[in-house]
Amino acid sequence: MKKLFIDTLIGQVRALDQFGTWSNKTDEELLSEKYVKTKEDLRKIPVIADIDEMQTQDIRLIYQAVALAFEKKTGIMCSVVMEMSHEGFGRVVVIAEKIVIVNKFFKDAHRYSFRTYEKLEQEGEKMLNGSIKIYEQYKGCS
Repeated sequence: MKKLFIDTLIGQVRALDQFGTWSNKTDEELLSEKYVKTKEDLRKIPVIADIDEMQTQDIRLIYQAVALAFEKKTGIMCSVVMEMSHEGFGRVVVIAEKIVIVNKFFKDAHRYSFRTYEKLEQEGEKMLNGSIKIYEQYKGCS
């Protein structure tokens, strides 16, 4: 399960590449381009700004990857529900059966990123492992 999240995320991202635009990029290059921002990169992004549809989709892909990896690991189907305002305020939840296994609020979602590729991997696996733990804890309580 070490790479389940990142493998699932790259599958989700590459599935959207209808015209082969990203075919020459490695998985790490592609995910880094989408999700990794240094402190210097973040300084260039205004604190108050609108979020575009592509950024919203990129954030959704993270949580869809968690949901799909959870499904692969447990066999339990998940749903991702995401609401995002044009200003980057919002929420995403991942639901398995009647249990919310991931719950994330956003403020300034246009700045959503990870400092390194390794941090993206770690945080994704942490969300996946946390979701499995939450599901196991509450699955008999419905």
